[in-house]
Amino acid sequence: MAFLVHHLLRETAARSADKTALIAGDDRRSFAALDRDSDTLAHALRRQGVARGDRVALLAENTIDTVVALYGVLKAGAAVVPLNPTTKRDKLAFVLNDCGVRAVIAPPACAEEVRPAVADAPSVRATLWLGEELEDGGPIDEPRMIDADLAAIIYTSGSTGRPKGVMLTHRNIVNTSWSISCYLGHTADDVVLCVPPLSFDYGLFQVFMAVRVGFSLVLERSFVFPFVVLKTMAKHGVTSLPGVPTIFAMLLQLDSFHAGTVPTLRRMTNTAAALPPAHIRRLRTLFPQARLFSMYGLTESTRVAYLDPDRLDDKIGSVGKAMPNCEAYVVDDDGNRAAPGVVGELVVRGANVMPGYWGRPEETAKRLRDGVLRTGDLFTADEEGFLYFVGRKDDVFKCRGEKVSPKEIENVLYELPDVAEAAVIGVPDEIDGTAIKAHVVPRSGSTLDEAQVRRHCRARLESRLVPKFIAFCTALPKTDTGKIRRAALAESA
Repeated sequence: MAFLVHHLLRETAARSADKTALIAGDDRRSFAALDRDSDTLAHALRRQGVARGDRVALLAENTIDTVVALYGVLKAGAAVVPLNPTTKRDKLAFVLNDCGVRAVIAPPACAEEVRPAVADAPSVRATLWLGEELEDGGPIDEPRMIDADLAAIIYTSGSTGRPKGVMLTHRNIVNTSWSISCYLGHTADDVVLCVPPLSFDYGLFQVFMAVRVGFSLVLERSFVFPFVVLKTMAKHGVTSLPGVPTIFAMLLQLDSFHAGTVPTLRRMTNTAAALPPAHIRRLRTLFPQARLFSMYGLTESTRVAYLDPDRLDDKIGSVGKAMPNCEAYVVDDDGNRAAPGVVGELVVRGANVMPGYWGRPEETAKRLRDGVLRTGDLFTADEEGFLYFVGRKDDVFKCRGEKVSPKEIENVLYELPDVAEAAVIGVPDEIDGTAIKAHVVPRSGSTLDEAQVRRHCRARLESRLVPKFIAFCTALPKTDTGKIRRAALAESA
């Protein structure tokens, strides 16, 4: 029985050696080749001194080489730290030092940001470039491990602006992959399109489920050109589309998007943020043959709940109930289970819940109590136990499916000498679901303009964190104690 993440690859490669595991453009890789190639990369890491328990950062593009590297890291006994390939050097250096990364694996195109970050991270002993030729050392002799060992650290934005490393064990990943695959009804005949980035747990788990079940995964780098992606889906007979509200909003704006475009499609899944009921109705009309799953999750537990598509008609605004081997319920301020209809915090328990944040015992203690995760999200439950998302307790919000910390962006805005004050909020947006809006108060006499602010943000932030809207103000609303009233900004927006 497989109890480590990479054991699932061994089993599937033995069972379905020649089956196509990955498709990226014109490139294909079978399960046997993925198993063999990841052995080769594991040997390369071993030669660089990577050992059991070490951390390896992986700047994860949606490519076959990234998946090979992912399993190579795990086979070497290390934990993978997936990062967005557009991560800037300062943030990259912070992560490398925060969890003591031993080696970095990155696309050659990222060298300009990677090299200076590595120079500022004494723990890093080696840098490998994706796609480079490696010596074939045959099957890797894997170190003895147990399912409680660390498999991944996924960094997520925090309210302080500094990212936190969510630790996931092999047990977390194996269990969660099984649970999601079960309720989605995945089979080896599926062909799943992966547009969510592999640096994001939603994308990463598409890989884990593909390997567990044995279905084919089509990797797409972005959704910038929806029509091209639709042609890819039709070409490969895609049966399942994991998306976020942004993706579905873009699809619904295409006149050419209809049931005949991808006749093989039989499943759509949404998470990261609530899909507007109007979009749900339109998608169901366009694709009556496809089952639509509304889901809820957070990095600290990957996935929590899903709504059975058969209940969409009467529970359209709900994210359903807890997935298999997971319990989720609403509590009041005293920690007691809230009555139906009462707004409270959602808490989660199960094998999907993280063991904690890397190197942050105090923050872990705030979120985890006796194995129960406090999500920080406000929910209600109806008489049948169906869960309804209300809002977030803190200022962190999701844009295009990924968490955004206003503080991180504000810190960058304050680096501009002409910025006197800055506040970032999320605002409703037809495409992004929630878009990033920056409110900037220039210093007196400044000639600061939007182009300068945007140029500065692009140079200092990941592309997903660059504000979509920038508003110049003479002052920001504040409380009596001088704190910026974000709620007032949101109301005016």
